[in-house]
Amino acid sequence: MNFDILTIFPEIFPGPLACSITGRALEEKLITVNPVDIRDFSTDKHKNVDDYPYGGGAGMVMQPGPLYRAHQDVMQQREYRPETILLSPQGKKFSQDQARELSQKPGVILICGHYEGVDERVRELIVDRELSLGDYVLTGGEMPAMVVIDAVARMIPGVVGDEESTRQDSFYQGILDYPQYTRPRSFQGLEVPGVLLSGHHARIERWRKKQAFKRTWLRRPDLLEEADLDPEDIEILHEIQAELTEEEDNELAEEKNNELSGYENNELTRDKNNQADGDRGKDDQQAT
Repeated sequence: MNFDILTIFPEIFPGPLACSITGRALEEKLITVNPVDIRDFSTDKHKNVDDYPYGGGAGMVMQPGPLYRAHQDVMQQREYRPETILLSPQGKKFSQDQARELSQKPGVILICGHYEGVDERVRELIVDRELSLGDYVLTGGEMPAMVVIDAVARMIPGVVGDEESTRQDSFYQGILDYPQYTRPRSFQGLEVPGVLLSGHHARIERWRKKQAFKRTWLRRPDLLEEADLDPEDIEILHEIQAELTEEEDNELAEEKNNELSGYENNELTRDKNNQADGDRGKDDQQAT
């Protein structure tokens, strides 16, 4: 799969993509990363690619001309029509589903925005979709582009040696991953759950699924709204809800017991004080 990257910092690439799994994928030609310097397509003698925004305002805006010409140059080199993606805070939040979808394509063009953004006509003329990593602002689109490449590359057959590993990743099936353990069995007083040592594969599989659903329920319940759940999944979720309700009830009962204990202690203290006051009153009467 080809990743063409339109950027004003081509020297950043491949960067961390040259390491680990993506590094091997690059060596084996399973993916290619082709940074394209937008400045090479500037007609300005200083190779400028930005200018002041019409209407005034802070910052600079990337000009449409250099970006458009860089994009056209890449399009002419490809025998297919790559999808063009703008990395932008205004884009749809990037997800595992989108990574899986993009991995089915022969290639994509990633546009790395900078400054206050790109001229709106770039969006209208060449952008097919916009992607965002989240609700925050980064200096430019280069790091988001690397994240997209890494996530998409993992979905390409042959990139990850054990494809079963990718199917067990967080978000692959729309939920978070289950807790993982390795040796030693005991560490700092914490033990590996006994079920994982049982050798009973069906029990282990169900425990892992339940833990994954519980973790998702507690940390990212929004993911469950779109998850494709089968009857066993729903049964497990009902178990989790019941257990969490029981835990909450136990905590509430414990709080009530503590409150009652505190009340009883206060009453006992008050009774003792009253008794002491009464004894002192008798002593005063005897003294008189």
